[in-house]
Amino acid sequence: MSVPLPPLPVLDSLPALRTALSAGSGAVLAAPPGSGKTTVVPLALLDEPWLRGKRIVMLEPRRVAARAAAARMAALLGETVGETVGYQIRFERRVGARTRVEVVTEGLLARRLQADPELPGVGLVIFDEFHERSLDADLALALTLDARANLNPELRVLVMSATLDTERVAGLLDDAPVIESGGRLYPIDVRYAAAAIDRLARDHGEQVARGVLRALDENAGDILAFLPGAREIRQAQGVLSTRLGADVAVRPLYGDLSSQEQDLALQPDAAGRRKVILATNIAQTSLTVEGVHTVVDGGLVRVARFDLAAGANRLETERVSRASAEQRAGRAGRLGPGVCYRLWSREQHASLMAHDTPEILAVDLTRFALELAAWGVDRTQSLRFLDHPSDTNWQYARERLHDLAALDASDRISAHGRELMRLPASPRLAHMLVMARKNGLGGVAAWTAASLEARDSTGGSDLAQVVRDYARGHGDPPGRRRVAESARQFQRIAAIDDVPSEVRDQDVARCIAWAYPERIAQRRAGTRGAQEVAFLCADGGEARIREIDPLAHADWLAIAQWDPGPPRRIRSAIAIEAEDLLRDQQESLQWQQIVAWNPQSESVLAESQRRLGAIVLERKPLPLKDIAELVADAMLAGIRSIGLHALPWTDAARQMQARIASLRHWRPEEDWPDVSDVGLAARLEQWLRPHLTGISRREHLDRLDVEELLRAQLDYRQQQDLQRLAPTHIEVPSGSRIRLDYRAGEAPALEVKLQEMFGSHDTPTVDGGRTKVVLHLLSPAQRPIAVTQDLAGFWTRGYAEVRKDLRGRYPRHPWPEDPRTAIPTRRAKPRGT
Repeated sequence: MSVPLPPLPVLDSLPALRTALSAGSGAVLAAPPGSGKTTVVPLALLDEPWLRGKRIVMLEPRRVAARAAAARMAALLGETVGETVGYQIRFERRVGARTRVEVVTEGLLARRLQADPELPGVGLVIFDEFHERSLDADLALALTLDARANLNPELRVLVMSATLDTERVAGLLDDAPVIESGGRLYPIDVRYAAAAIDRLARDHGEQVARGVLRALDENAGDILAFLPGAREIRQAQGVLSTRLGADVAVRPLYGDLSSQEQDLALQPDAAGRRKVILATNIAQTSLTVEGVHTVVDGGLVRVARFDLAAGANRLETERVSRASAEQRAGRAGRLGPGVCYRLWSREQHASLMAHDTPEILAVDLTRFALELAAWGVDRTQSLRFLDHPSDTNWQYARERLHDLAALDASDRISAHGRELMRLPASPRLAHMLVMARKNGLGGVAAWTAASLEARDSTGGSDLAQVVRDYARGHGDPPGRRRVAESARQFQRIAAIDDVPSEVRDQDVARCIAWAYPERIAQRRAGTRGAQEVAFLCADGGEARIREIDPLAHADWLAIAQWDPGPPRRIRSAIAIEAEDLLRDQQESLQWQQIVAWNPQSESVLAESQRRLGAIVLERKPLPLKDIAELVADAMLAGIRSIGLHALPWTDAARQMQARIASLRHWRPEEDWPDVSDVGLAARLEQWLRPHLTGISRREHLDRLDVEELLRAQLDYRQQQDLQRLAPTHIEVPSGSRIRLDYRAGEAPALEVKLQEMFGSHDTPTVDGGRTKVVLHLLSPAQRPIAVTQDLAGFWTRGYAEVRKDLRGRYPRHPWPEDPRTAIPTRRAKPRGT
């Protein structure tokens, strides 16, 4: 086929590209914006020998880009879409028997690979604008490379991008050659604003509108302006329509518009007027809009970011990356010299991120994880990805798939999971549609799914009212029309025949519970009368709602959305009947044997619980005698949580502990056990657990004899040595047996009246004579006189002063001049002597 190709810069790279794809299985084409790669490359490769009888599948990141690229290539061939060139996007397909180039959105290729991994009849897969790094593109490339390696080695892969780390991508493609294309066809005059626009400013649309008005005054032709979302587009549209009247056509362009509305933005105005296109980043790549030579870039983009606490993607407004800004500016130089107005300062441009964050690192991975499970993979490292998600986000996705019964107990995709795969919806919504269809509520589920997908579906906490309003045709016309179309498509793809005559609250509630089973919530007791009412959720967390909200008085809620906390606050939910939950969630209800320490009652909780996740629906006590081992484990957990002071320590027990610890310190070469609090806590299972039979409450611990438990940790020889080396009492010269006071790591203390030590020349010892005790010498009134480990030195240097001070105060007690030769006594002299 001879194809008249337009004179675009990418033509210069075609010889090298043809050589690379003829000789190998892949290539990377780096081509800047406006070089013509999207429409020229597929047509230029159609006559390659290795493509004879085969088709090209080209992936585009957005529906509008897929449709526009197909239309442009068809026009170059002088044909209509659906002949040599066709496209397929969600809910729309224009492909014929003669189609050789099929332009599809990225998610559709993954579905095709799942259905038939060999991709029969396909000779080349082109990944266009891969630098955008959508999750669907990363998945589709990984599956394509795996299918090529194992099933279809003749398949070629071409990755095209304007701004990309080409070497990393080339490495992913088995070190495929990198071909550099020439620059854009026409120069672009980039003009910066003096000051940057605040990304949080509520009048962002008005500020962009002022930039558009300036561009209209200073330039001829049509204007393409970039804004972050539909709200800002409507704001700018209102300002421009007021200022410009009917002389200039103002056209919005964003993803939720119908194909007809998008075409109005892309095609020349029927009345020949100048046109202003107000677009999201849907127009950032792969689009050439006739008549546009000027771009006004507000510098903001709205992107999905996964919020783990909310369990959902949240749309956040961020500044564009430098790569995105380059892409946007490139829209102005496709048809001739152009101008780009950047509504931020030159200094701030240098501080922008170099590239956008890949979605695999930033968004909900639940559908992605289901796709990999269907492929037979349970971890991303098994396939070729440029980046791998965090373990936390990956684990969350897998847990949600278990909640939806999409994965079985072996972590493999279940039959139900494969049924969800066939529906082009998130696993949550697909599960809801399947379960609702089986229970005669398919029509309600279709409206509920469409309402949940609508970005303005969170206008109130009562979700049933939102769904009912849409089903009745209420709401703003664009939103109402979009939701109605989505509901029809959900009915079609899920094979739903029933059309609800009315949307009842209880039916919507059942649908929400199917979609978000971990968010089923029961009101906590005792929370009424507070400013907020707390609900316990099936995932074990808590969600709150204002006490004045009507939903606060429900016993059960099915929650669709919440703001992350702590505490989590409910944004949209619906009351649900317990009977419906018990019937619909039957497979998730489980009887669990719970034997655990209860810190509130300080006892072992032992019961059989019927649970929905963390919510206990029914309790039955368990006989403790049948689960003695489990009770002992729970008691150990309780003791650990309280600390060793929960045990009935006596002074004798603490002295036993200190005596053993002293010997361990004095005699490190011997095998004395570690009975410090830290050592005991580390060995609870060894020395305490065997003695917990029949103990299930903290007060039961009073039955234990801790002194004996410590003694039991010594063998017979150690017990004998303990008595000999670290005795509890010591006999002093008076004949008294006086208790020693041990402290771990210190010499023991002996409190004794001074007169009872008369006749003794040396300090008493323990530890087989190695360690002298610390003598606390007392007056006749039991008050300390001196503390010493050197009794002989005290008699020589300190006693005379003590005798001088005290013999007049205590005349009935002996105060000999030489205590070393005096007779020890514990009694005073008789009166009158």
